Amino acid sequence: MTSPLRNPQFFYTTTPQPCPYLGGRMERKILADLAVPDADSLHSRLSCAGFRRSHTLAYAPLCEGCSACIPIRLPVADFTPSRTQRRVWNRNTDLTATLLPPTATGEQYTLFRHYLNTRHADGEMASMGPRDYRIMVEETTVDTQIIEFRTPDQKLVAVSLTDTLDDGLSAVYSFYDPQLPARSLGSYVVLFLVRQTYLLRRPYLYLGYWIPGSPKMAYKSSFRPAEILRQDTWQALDLSQPINTDRAELFPEAPLF
Repeated sequence: MTSPLRNPQFFYTTTPQPCPYLGGRMERKILADLAVPDADSLHSRLSCAGFRRSHTLAYAPLCEGCSACIPIRLPVADFTPSRTQRRVWNRNTDLTATLLPPTATGEQYTLFRHYLNTRHADGEMASMGPRDYRIMVEETTVDTQIIEFRTPDQKLVAVSLTDTLDDGLSAVYSFYDPQLPARSLGSYVVLFLVRQTYLLRRPYLYLGYWIPGSPKMAYKSSFRPAEILRQDTWQALDLSQPINTDRAELFPEAPLF
């Protein structure tokens, strides 16, 4: 049987829209429907090919003249936290993480709304209401879970929407209490997912797209070692080497801490 990664009938393209990350540019996406039999297997293969999931679709950038959105993943067995990341981990040992089915709650939405208003008030998700949030969480055809992070007094301070893949975990979307900057909750959630992937004995944590020159995405390159997908090949990220973002290809045993 022909692989869906090579069969154009599985894919659709969107019309160009303003890029939410790089001003003055237009984005276009290629889409694949995940509402199909054996969706988990297809999702895993597409993730390995640089796609991300949103609702029941997998997508990848297909922007004319630009390949700035670079798929990035962490080989968790080789991951070595920096001194700063170890401090972040130790600072949050009081938090309790609970893995739950993908069910949206009002408490989650309140935190989500606070996060958007504070950190991404001008972003493409800024207008999302409770129904939009529920659809983002619950509309899935693959193995998805919500992870809630709470303080000892049961205050919800962070949430991660996460997919399980054949070869790891995919961090779909995370948000946290922006009024707790000392905790560095965004970094802590990534560290937790690294450890979770390792304990599941799966090799990779997929972090989505890293965009050189975008401050919102800069944090992803601070987790080492990392791999990026260029010209259909996962390769080690070397920040000492220049990265060409002109479009050059169609697609682009103990706890660790």
